[in-house]
Amino acid sequence: MGDKLVLPGPASEDLGKAVASNLGLEIVAAEFKVFPDGETRFTSDQKVSGKSVIIVQSTYPPIDQHLFQLLLASHCLSQEGARVTAVVPYLAYARQDKAFLPGEGVTLGVVSHLMRSAGVRRLATVDIHSVEGLSLFSFPAYSVSAVPTLVGYANDHLKLSDPVVISPDFGGSKRTEAFAALYGAKFLKLEKSRDRVSGEVRMKHGTLDVKRKEVLILDDIISTGGTIRAAAETVMDQGASKVIALCVHGLFVGDSLRKLEKAGVKTVVGTNTVPGERGVVDVSEAIASHLKTLEE
Repeated sequence: MGDKLVLPGPASEDLGKAVASNLGLEIVAAEFKVFPDGETRFTSDQKVSGKSVIIVQSTYPPIDQHLFQLLLASHCLSQEGARVTAVVPYLAYARQDKAFLPGEGVTLGVVSHLMRSAGVRRLATVDIHSVEGLSLFSFPAYSVSAVPTLVGYANDHLKLSDPVVISPDFGGSKRTEAFAALYGAKFLKLEKSRDRVSGEVRMKHGTLDVKRKEVLILDDIISTGGTIRAAAETVMDQGASKVIALCVHGLFVGDSLRKLEKAGVKTVVGTNTVPGERGVVDVSEAIASHLKTLEE
C-alpha cells in the first residue's frame, strides 16, 4: 500500500479503524472539536507531506455537519502536502444526482465541486444510489458493492428456507438480482411510484408467488421506511409467511422502524456504513479490498 495513513472521521470511527486494520495502516493523529454554537475545528500535527491519507467519513445525519468535517479535514491535510482519498461509505445527496423538477438543483454535483475544492483526489463510496451519479465527479470515483458481504450475512445468520428475494423498485433491481443469484434464491421485483412533491410511495404489482414463503426485501437505503413498508404490506397481503428487510445504508429516520414492524417486517438489518444497533454487517473488508486495487 506504500506510504499511506488512515484518518477515521468522527462519523465512522469504528469503521475507519477496521479499514486501517484490514490494510495494516497507521491512524492519523487528529482531533475534531464541535463548539457549543455548532462550529467545527480540525487539528492534526502529524507530518503528512508526500503521504496518502485515506479519510473514512460517512455522511449520514447530521448530514451537513459530517460532510463539512470531511471537507475540513481534507483541506487541512492537502494543504500540508497529503494526497487525500475520501472513503464515504454512505454518500449523502446521492439521490439528488439529477433535476427531477423544474428549477431543482443537482446537489450531488455541488458535493463533487466541494470535495474537489477541498483537495479530495479520489472517492470511494459503498453502493451509491445510482452509478450514474459517479459521472458528476471530476476525479476518480468508485462504488464498492456490499452485496457479497450481505449475502454472507444472510447465509450465516438468517437461515431462511427457500426464500424469495424482492426488489421494492426498478432502480435497485440489478443490485437485488445480483444478491438473489449469489444467495441462490428466486428473484422478484415490484414497481414503485413516488409523488415527487408529497413523497408518497405506491406499489404497482400483479400476483406474486410469495404465498406461505419467507420474503427478503433488499434496498440500498432505508430512510423513512416508506418504500420497504409499502413492499412489505404488498407481500403480506399476498400471503407471505415472513418478511425480512436488508439494506446497505440504514438511516432509520424518525419512527421508521416502528412503521416497518407494524407493516409485518420481522427483522431489519443494515451495514455499518451507518453505525447503530441495526448496522451489524461489517463492510470494512470490502472497502479495504477495493483500496488495495488502487494505485497512486
